[in-house]
Amino acid sequence: MSPCQSCGACCATYRVSFPRFELDDMPGGAVPEALVESAGAQLVCMRGTGAAPARCVALRGSIGQSVSCAIYEFRPSACRDFAPLAAVGRGDEACNDARRRHGLAPLVPVAA
Repeated sequence: MSPCQSCGACCATYRVSFPRFELDDMPGGAVPEALVESAGAQLVCMRGTGAAPARCVALRGSIGQSVSCAIYEFRPSACRDFAPLAAVGRGDEACNDARRRHGLAPLVPVAA
């Protein structure tokens, strides 16, 4: 099992912002429009991530135990690009910072 499936800290720490063209009401878009809110003229963010404490509306489960994304196949680029090696146990600075904020041990650091 990927460390991400028992973590979810990134989804409950950071604002998940991305371009409007990724929404499912746009040609080629896939992120459900009902799950976002405006974050500027050309940006939206996942509901729940624009305020403190942050928690993405698509996050299911308990942080640090067992989590999943309700829209995994349709998740925005910000999620697809975040900590690309975390799934194999290697955490970058943002990943490990989110884990620390939720009382979780850091993953093996990615070499700079």
